[in-house]
Amino acid sequence: MSVRRPARHTARAAAVAALLSVAAAGCGDRGGLEAAGATPTAVSPARLWPDLRPASSPAYPYSVATREIVKGVPVPGDDIRKVDPVDVVRAEIAAHPDDYGSKGAYHATVDRVRECEPGGVPARCPLLKAYYRDLTGDGRDEMTLGFRLYPTNQTAVRVYTVEKHRLVQVLSDNDAIIGVELAGRALIERSPAGTAGYEYRTTWVWDPDRRAMVFSRDEFLRTGRVPHGRKPSRSPAPSAPASAGPSASGG
Repeated sequence: MSVRRPARHTARAAAVAALLSVAAAGCGDRGGLEAAGATPTAVSPARLWPDLRPASSPAYPYSVATREIVKGVPVPGDDIRKVDPVDVVRAEIAAHPDDYGSKGAYHATVDRVRECEPGGVPARCPLLKAYYRDLTGDGRDEMTLGFRLYPTNQTAVRVYTVEKHRLVQVLSDNDAIIGVELAGRALIERSPAGTAGYEYRTTWVWDPDRRAMVFSRDEFLRTGRVPHGRKPSRSPAPSAPASAGPSASGG
């Protein structure tokens, strides 16, 4: 049996409606306020299964935050724009042999990175253009970096800041990505969904306590009409787990 409890905004709405009625009566036909009609009754949320036991394991294992000091890459004058993105990617490869070694998931990326030139991006180089924007609110730019991962064809998205003269990685996410946006101080990733006409959008924001970009929202959004002849599935498949892409402003 459903239970409905009176909400405070119900009384507030009734009071406002009464005031509008009085004002309308006082104004007569001189163009005064008129009541808009009955106000819908507010319904409080219904709590389902109040005796449900807590889960024995955490919810979907999303990588909430990543923070890592980048070794071997100096930051001249603490200016992140003077850091060569090629050096940053090579430093990551050196620091994570389990991912980029001969048996790692992204082993084929290594050969392509060898073709990257300092300050340049040859055809086979997987590195994407770096973008710069203040994402932490400290008045200094951070660097958003992306590069393709092989043989998975995923995109790696990284964000770096400078702290105490050191380069620090504050976001690391690998996923199937079709676009990345910088909106204010948030980074938004767009990924394809298994349901036609929809996509996933994941938002990362700066957390001053963790000193890192943290996962804050994952949305399943309609992007357009379902192609003719195709029916959407009954339930969307969850997006792949994140580990750490970009059509963003800045540069």
